[in-house]
Amino acid sequence: MESFEEFLKRKGNKLIKMKDISRKGYYYFQREALTYMQQFNLKEKYYILERLKIVKMEGEITNKNNKIGNVEYRIGYYIIGKIRKAKDRWIWGQFCPMIPSSDFTKLIKKAKKEKTIINT
Repeated sequence: MESFEEFLKRKGNKLIKMKDISRKGYYYFQREALTYMQQFNLKEKYYILERLKIVKMEGEITNKNNKIGNVEYRIGYYIIGKIRKAKDRWIWGQFCPMIPSSDFTKLIKKAKKEKTIINT
């Protein structure tokens, strides 16, 4: 099975497309920085903290204050799938991340050290 580092390398740094909350528009983000960390008690789960920059918007956008160039942070996780097509593959966690408090502190410290989190 592919390591998490190999997975990230294969995935590359392409544009990230996300639907607007209205479902009538899209945001396109460029990843400016990424910090990742394995959960201390689950080797099959990696948290990520990304610094994303809006590079394009199309369709109906709900938040009229969003502009090209705005920076946002995203916290999520990848986990090894257990069923069907996802079995034994790295997949994006589809639910809100739950993170042990000790890991949360370490992730934030690591992201600051790696300059994923910056003061603007």
